Amino acid sequence: MEPDVFPPPPVQEATPRPYARTGIAWLRDLGLSVLIALVVILFLYQPVKVEGTSMMPALVDQERIFINKFAYRFGITGVARGDTVVFYFPGDTSKSYIKRVIGVPGDTVEIRRGTVLVNGAEIRESYVPELYRDRLSLDRMKIPDGEYFVMGDHRSASNDSRSWGTVPRRYIYGRAVFVYWPLDRLGSVD
Repeated sequence: MEPDVFPPPPVQEATPRPYARTGIAWLRDLGLSVLIALVVILFLYQPVKVEGTSMMPALVDQERIFINKFAYRFGITGVARGDTVVFYFPGDTSKSYIKRVIGVPGDTVEIRRGTVLVNGAEIRESYVPELYRDRLSLDRMKIPDGEYFVMGDHRSASNDSRSWGTVPRRYIYGRAVFVYWPLDRLGSVD
């Protein structure tokens, strides 16, 4: 009895994909990537550039950071004392500022020769080096509902609530969370 011999299957050469199908697949992937990037930037995290020295040493001029827009927009967390926030400047909403929240609605804020008191108690501000402190005073004020008192960490070089008043909650749109540029400063903001 002879063994069964089967001929090998015919060799099929791969046919190149038509250029149109490759182009459509590429455009589909690009469109999906752009859509995902837009959702992330509009609702979750947004890259911003720090301009100025008012938040030194925590943030320096020309540094690139990510801000979290999701937590405040959807009420996951509220704006809290100590948060570094990005907001529309109340005097000109076409400009954005970045400052630290010192007083929240209902708090009383007072500054005595550079020492900040919230609700009558001195707050510990390890993020403000002695070199950046000033000796200015501000009479006691109660923070209205829906408003926040903000200050820069570089007190002697900051234009903040001491000059132009409180920030409405609706103007606060993000919390600084992460430095991504320059690489030697890569890391969490707080």
